[in-house]
Amino acid sequence: MTQTHHILTTVVGSYPSPQWLQHEPSEANLEKATKDTIAIQESIGIDLICDGELYRFDPGHPETNGMIDYFVRGLNGIRSRLTEQEIQAFRALPGMAFRRLPAGMVEGPITVGSLDLESACRRVNRLATKPVKFTLTGPHMLAKTIPNKYYQDLPTLTLALAHALATEVRKLDTDVVQLDEANLPGHPEDWPWALEAINIVLDAVTTKGAVHLCFGNYGGKRVQDGTWANLIDYLNGLHVDHIVLETKRRPKDEVLVLRELDQGIGLGLGVVDIKTSEVETGDEIARDLERLQKALGAGRIRYIHPDCGFWMLSPEVANAKMEALVRGRNLYEGIS
Repeated sequence: MTQTHHILTTVVGSYPSPQWLQHEPSEANLEKATKDTIAIQESIGIDLICDGELYRFDPGHPETNGMIDYFVRGLNGIRSRLTEQEIQAFRALPGMAFRRLPAGMVEGPITVGSLDLESACRRVNRLATKPVKFTLTGPHMLAKTIPNKYYQDLPTLTLALAHALATEVRKLDTDVVQLDEANLPGHPEDWPWALEAINIVLDAVTTKGAVHLCFGNYGGKRVQDGTWANLIDYLNGLHVDHIVLETKRRPKDEVLVLRELDQGIGLGLGVVDIKTSEVETGDEIARDLERLQKALGAGRIRYIHPDCGFWMLSPEVANAKMEALVRGRNLYEGIS
């Protein structure tokens, strides 16, 4: 990846699914919508682009943009239809009150079925002219949101999911592969076995690996409490090129704990709030970047990005926020 800036702009993954694509979800329309999404990012000046994850969107369960359901449907060993008793038992689980229905029930050994991440990766590589980041949900997040009747415990289930995901990740030929773990920050006590599992997947990445962590974004709302201080050991143990963190809606001094991060791990920091339609100005983002750089030291920040994905915003707002992101970075670096 050719780097012409000290700090690169990127997005976390998702982009608003067009209404016309939801009404007519054909392969040809998906190709057109993905091409349009990529072209918008490239024209705005985003340095590391994503495909928008449009093929994962489920109009029947839009709150998570297919972050769980898409992956569950593609794996063997998981039953999609649950009984009323199983649904009620799921709703009683700690931390799952935000989800109306479980994505499935684990009732056999988990293996790769029809997931086929390679095809989606090939599509974005074919359509993009700039460096590409491919995203997928991490094993901890999946394990915490799927009821289990087969594996002996949650760590064992998480490892099984990690091995299945690693099989797919080995096939991905792209500049960056990013795993999304949006549950762990609210459950830092899980970090030792969550780290073992995610590193299995990261070790399968043939290019650069990244991990995105946030405090949840279910229908535009945060669903977990916690602090980055509770996850420093986890972050330092990641076999990763860089991390992608939510920081916009966090206490301003919380970023100081990231001084303890291994210097070999790059930092990507959120400077765009995706839980509001109010668009940041370039000046605001440049000031945020100056504050963060001052707190962490020169050269520590490699990427700036939104806190999370864009799927629940309008395309107009998402585009304006990306424009502000690029403008703010340029202002900070003294580029007109």
